[in-house]
Amino acid sequence: MANPNLIKSSYLIDVVKHRWHYLLISIVILIPCIVAMFYLMFTQPNHAPVKLGIDFTGGTILQYGVNNSITPDQISKIRSELEQNGVSNPIIQNMSNTGTDKQIKNIISIKTRFMGEKNNDRIDKITMVLSQNTDAPQLISTTSVGPTLGKELLKNSLAALLLAFLGIVIYISFRFQADYAIIALAALFHDALFVVGVFSILGILYNVQVDSLFITAILTVVGFSVHDTIVVFDRIRENNRFLAKKYTSGEIINASVNQTLARSVNTSLTTLLTLIALYFFGGETTKDFVLAMILGIIAGTYSSIFFASVLLAWDKEIKAKKANA
Repeated sequence: MANPNLIKSSYLIDVVKHRWHYLLISIVILIPCIVAMFYLMFTQPNHAPVKLGIDFTGGTILQYGVNNSITPDQISKIRSELEQNGVSNPIIQNMSNTGTDKQIKNIISIKTRFMGEKNNDRIDKITMVLSQNTDAPQLISTTSVGPTLGKELLKNSLAALLLAFLGIVIYISFRFQADYAIIALAALFHDALFVVGVFSILGILYNVQVDSLFITAILTVVGFSVHDTIVVFDRIRENNRFLAKKYTSGEIINASVNQTLARSVNTSLTTLLTLIALYFFGGETTKDFVLAMILGIIAGTYSSIFFASVLLAWDKEIKAKKANA
């Protein structure tokens, strides 16, 4: 049962009083994300809002270990020489080596169109160009995905996302009233849009591509976002059941948010500490996945406290004014 003494004149965070500030923060953050997504949708041949990696488009990625530093000018020179040798539209990334082999200082990742077993001559050309521009390059990995398999994987990944959203819609619709469910879904969309938008910006600025792990990260972020929002909404609904006759909806929402604040922040911080450690000390291949998780956890915590609760307070005020009119 809700305790009437929990309603105070002041709180650590007054979400209702400063709601326009919190909504403005969301707008300022999301506008660049939306612009970047539309830019890629109109400029890319596949019209995707992010740059798709080899998992979804097909192709071959060659990773070479080198023991010298690589400058952006050298990357441009390598790209130019590869094109002169018949390697069309190579995508080159320079990554620091975080592995145990200290003789390899950097890893150069080169993505080209799909190469089958009979394309060893193209690999030889790439190795030759790198030998002329770097110090003793070593081919450490080769990954190939056929175009047909890539399209099928993209189709299945989008289907998984759609089923996840549909399941969440059904669950929230049964668990809460319609207004709670719609606002919880708006918070979920807010978080997913932020993560996808940031990767769109990174794709434009640094040619960051998303793979199947990114879909896994989005699904995890969606689950975290809904869970955190439900915890806050459960407390609001419980307090509203016993205190609605004595206090306004804004006062009840403020009290509920502050009651769950410590739980939300502590849960997010412990998760973020683990993810940050993985980002800086984990493998290079999982960095983008971990980054998506970090962004999603931050966005999910923010939206459950400052976005979803603010929208709910706004909705309650509009309904109260209509009822009194």
